[in-house]
Amino acid sequence: MRSPLRWAAVLLASALALFAVRAIALPYVRATSLIVRTAGLERQHPTLAALERDTVAERTTSVPSRFGPLRARLYTPTTHTGRALLLTPGVNALGVDEPRLVTFARHLAATGFLVVTPEVPDLSRYQVTARSTDMIEDAAVWLSSRTDLTRGGRIGLAGISFAGGLSVVAAGRPPLRGRLAFVFSFGGHADFQRVVRYLCTGVEPPPPGVAAPRKTPPPHDYGLAVVALDLATRIVPPAQTDALREGILTFLHASHLALFDRKEAEAEFDRARRLEAAMADPAATYMHLVNTRDVAALGPKLLPFVGDLGDEPALSPGRSPAPDAPVFLLHGADDNVVPAAETLFLADHLRGHTEVRVLLTPLISHAEVDRPATTTEVVDLIRFWAGMID
Repeated sequence: MRSPLRWAAVLLASALALFAVRAIALPYVRATSLIVRTAGLERQHPTLAALERDTVAERTTSVPSRFGPLRARLYTPTTHTGRALLLTPGVNALGVDEPRLVTFARHLAATGFLVVTPEVPDLSRYQVTARSTDMIEDAAVWLSSRTDLTRGGRIGLAGISFAGGLSVVAAGRPPLRGRLAFVFSFGGHADFQRVVRYLCTGVEPPPPGVAAPRKTPPPHDYGLAVVALDLATRIVPPAQTDALREGILTFLHASHLALFDRKEAEAEFDRARRLEAAMADPAATYMHLVNTRDVAALGPKLLPFVGDLGDEPALSPGRSPAPDAPVFLLHGADDNVVPAAETLFLADHLRGHTEVRVLLTPLISHAEVDRPATTTEVVDLIRFWAGMID
């Protein structure tokens, strides 16, 4: 989770302003240090990065669930001054081993959280399922029961992208009542079907209280490719399903590699094109639209089938009971995988049932802090994080 060097002067000014006002407010100190590190600015601001920074021990572990054990990573700060936090990764094949997630978990642990990242198999297979919500619930119940890890305190429950929305659903279930200190959704959704339809059409309805829809960015080709993968059995004959799925998985893997290994990504993109060339229609047509990132043509072809992806409340926090803990909703203002309007829909659903804190910020694309910053925007982000660290 890195951002441009333009953040450097802004972060220093933001930190000094906050310290002048709240010099003894430890959560703000920790939040500032966390943001310096997640923005990749340790070299520019080593003093700020080192503030309240703990050393971290890491190990793999296993988390029980009703579907069997889940592989997990445990990040333990040496002094463990904060809460235990369950952090579930979003939709990607690398799961808990995804490099940006690992870095983020390390930064959170260095801030004082004991962090557990459970592997949810369906999310690693690019599927958003009801049983994924069950697994998050089971993992949270397990962690909250481990007094050796929680020190008897309530835990935080956090999720990234679609796992953010599923975590809010899990948090509202009876087994987690009285066990949570807060719930955090980073780039999450309110209604699963509405997001899938946005990816196919580019249209997101305005949330409550918004008179006219804001200009929604065109859908990201990665998100639509995930939809195509999950609908492969519906859109091509059975004899072509495996080939199409292999091709789309290769494209998705390449897209992910492009974030941190451009050379390897190009090799995978080339492989996806070769797989397309070996396909017969209609699979070849679908694969071509994926490879060429033609969301305008691919979306309408997939739209008639999206209802098959599921519409149960377990997939949509906007149609599920609210948690009994404060909910923190962070979203990129121009997110084109899960639109920012989803956070506004979810906040409207939760208000009146629990405390809700919302931050839509231009500093984030989709669940990644990677945009230029102003002083005000950085201060807003520090304040938001301080509320969870407190």
